[in-house]
Amino acid sequence: MLKGIFRRVGNVLRGRATIDDDVLDEVEEALIQADVSVKVAVDLVEELRREGERQHLTSGDELLARLQAMLAAKLQAAQAPLNTGSSAPTVFLVIGVNGVGKTTSIAKIAHWYATNGNKVILAAADTFRAAAIEQLELWGQRLGCQVVRHQPGSDPGAVVFDAIQAARGRRANLLIIDTAGRLHTKHNLMEELRKIRRVVERENGRGPDETLLVLDATTGQNALVQAKTFHDAVQVTGVMMAKLDGTAKGGILLNIHEELGIPVKLLGVGEQPENLELFNAQSFVAGMFEEPELIVRSTKATPPAQS
Repeated sequence: MLKGIFRRVGNVLRGRATIDDDVLDEVEEALIQADVSVKVAVDLVEELRREGERQHLTSGDELLARLQAMLAAKLQAAQAPLNTGSSAPTVFLVIGVNGVGKTTSIAKIAHWYATNGNKVILAAADTFRAAAIEQLELWGQRLGCQVVRHQPGSDPGAVVFDAIQAARGRRANLLIIDTAGRLHTKHNLMEELRKIRRVVERENGRGPDETLLVLDATTGQNALVQAKTFHDAVQVTGVMMAKLDGTAKGGILLNIHEELGIPVKLLGVGEQPENLELFNAQSFVAGMFEEPELIVRSTKATPPAQS
């Protein structure tokens, strides 16, 4: 559960009868400690200062309400629905470095779609680690989803080719492709991802409908570095933030959209398959300051309809 990841920001302002430069400096510091980048934090505080002067806001509570509204507006721009292909199967390419929770995130997405009546197939295209193939197979057995796999060390592109054929043959609605997650600075990893994209485009008549980057919310600013590198290489269409619980500060979501323009689509909020949330800006901002229960709740939204 998120536990008011911006609570310190709220505490700086809440109850203050007057506001001066020292208080705004404290707000800036608190934003940075919540994993908002220095540039974004400075811009936010300057905008807050201007809004305060323009609207003649003088108390801390008034400025806090304005800051929450500003954050909600910025994050609303980062909110976007999951894409669906014009014809089946819809293909999700899931990327990210090792250790961010990528395979568990794939299982959550598969569970969400499968429980809403969709046939889901998983492709074990991380052929560089036998453990990754085995983990995906275990999730497939648990969720009742077919897993297309080859032997460790085989060509990931061949796995994706076979998975697309299997998805068509079984009339699957959704194919989710797991990929290798070696260090994001490795040139050969990015080349492998580009090759997988080409296979999808050739065999399915279009590129991946979603290229979802899984990031670990506890890694702070390093998540932004990862996002930049992957986005430059394979054009990320959306972010899934994993491990977003009481230890995560959450400001990194704002950085990713403000600096890269990548929408935030999904939040992983626990270890179980059902612990998946569509990103909702209003609920997220409410949980930033006071009401974490508004962020983590049972997902009632239905996945996009499949053709």
